[in-house]
Amino acid sequence: MKKCFTAVDSYATESTPENMAVVKETMSAAYSKIDKAIKRKVLHRNNGARKKSRLAKALAKAKATAS
Repeated sequence: MKKCFTAVDSYATESTPENMAVVKETMSAAYSKIDKAIKRKVLHRNNGARKKSRLAKALAKAKATAS
């Protein structure tokens, strides 16, 4: 999750298509890891949903400031 947040921060400071590609790649990897942890019952499903929501909210905020 930390890598995803840093990628979103770098996109917010400099909104380029390359940075957006990195954000999408890290976001996809984070979602996958969260989903796998939920599947293996390492995380509760609500905890996983909260983590994914935090990532999506950070990206939406970065997109709003970049526009």
